[in-house]
Amino acid sequence: MSKYKSDRAFTDYVHKNLAKQLIYKPLNWVEVQLRQDYAKYIDMMDGIDYVFKDNDAIMSVQERFREKQYESFNDFTIRYRRDENKIEDRYESEYYKMKAHYFTYGIIDSSKTDVENATKFIKYAIIDLKKVYEKLDSKAIFITDNKKNTCEIVDGNRIECPVKYNSDGSSSFFPIDISYLVKLWGNDMLIAQKGFL
Repeated sequence: MSKYKSDRAFTDYVHKNLAKQLIYKPLNWVEVQLRQDYAKYIDMMDGIDYVFKDNDAIMSVQERFREKQYESFNDFTIRYRRDENKIEDRYESEYYKMKAHYFTYGIIDSSKTDVENATKFIKYAIIDLKKVYEKLDSKAIFITDNKKNTCEIVDGNRIECPVKYNSDGSSSFFPIDISYLVKLWGNDMLIAQKGFL
């Protein structure tokens, strides 16, 4: 199985067996069942994994889940570039196309290979992406290839995010520390969270 397919299978399993019950149900978010071709299209073109509704409100979500070994990290990651891709129009990744309203990021209590035994999230957060992208557009959050490992608060009111490279060369990404979002701009940067603050 390719790495993408195994990552996708892991994420799908966590969504179905943990996130729907433990993250979305307490918020009264009900998943909208989409046509398979449309779901694939909005995933590829708009970075939207799922759509939910709460009464008349519609929420689109990008999800990323991690295994237990990442529990010490306090950031979520956005895929940045895929410069080694053979198809040039695929060089730009999530960062350039994401139109989801929210980003759900969670770390489960098991390894990826033992996901069937996971029972809970050690940490999770639903981040308001519209507010994050406003900060990116205004340069209050900025991305730099500075060879550092983590985000830093600079100038007292900005977050500097390093570009990180996956070891297999497939893509780059940048982390954003969730606690820094709240420290600088308040709790309304998040819809819900457990374990990050």
